[in-house]
Amino acid sequence: MRFDIITLFPALVDYVLSESIIGRARRSGAIEVRMHNLRDFSENRTGRVDDTPYGGGKGMLIAAPPVVKAVEAVKGEAPDVPTRVICLSPKGALLTQKRAAELSEGYGRLILLCGHYEGIDERALELAVDEEISIGDYVLTGGEIPACILVDAVARTVPGVLSAPECHLVESFSDGLLEYPQYTRPYEFRGLKVPDILLSGDHAAVDRWRAEAALRLTEERRPDLTERRKRKTGGEKGRD
Repeated sequence: MRFDIITLFPALVDYVLSESIIGRARRSGAIEVRMHNLRDFSENRTGRVDDTPYGGGKGMLIAAPPVVKAVEAVKGEAPDVPTRVICLSPKGALLTQKRAAELSEGYGRLILLCGHYEGIDERALELAVDEEISIGDYVLTGGEIPACILVDAVARTVPGVLSAPECHLVESFSDGLLEYPQYTRPYEFRGLKVPDILLSGDHAAVDRWRAEAALRLTEERRPDLTERRKRKTGGEKGRD
């Protein structure tokens, strides 16, 4: 899968996405990540891409022409690949594990537009963007870190990125619950012991314990997820 990221800070994005699992996936060819500097598409000799907003107000807006020009140019590099253009924005729909998997399964390429300053001219969004996505109900300086988060979340569902295909299926949110607690050596640390069931060798019992622990943890920390899961599965059937 290919990710094209349009940004004012390509070095920042490249640095973050060159480490750990995502960095290894890039080097192995499981995914491809390309950075595109928005200033390269400016119609201004100095590379300026922002201007003051009509109607007044604080801050600057990224103008529509360089954004539309950038998206069209990047799209033209691989016109036959199923592509989705996404703007990272606090106004967008919240990124979920389900949406990350849908993007991975439905498209061969994502073009990610990173906003900055006070946002982007609405006409650019109407002309060049398919959807807006937010990583949470808070405001950041720019869309670069959210773009890295989206790449990480989507890439983990791409075959060949994780060591085993089932890895992402047992993580938090994959089934609407938080992930169960996990332990490694030593058996006892500062008076806290590993639950004995995990040393029993009874795989069925371990699976039951993990399912119960995941449900209990979710009810304690994210009751909203528990309620949502109940609604989807028909009330108390979510406990079966």
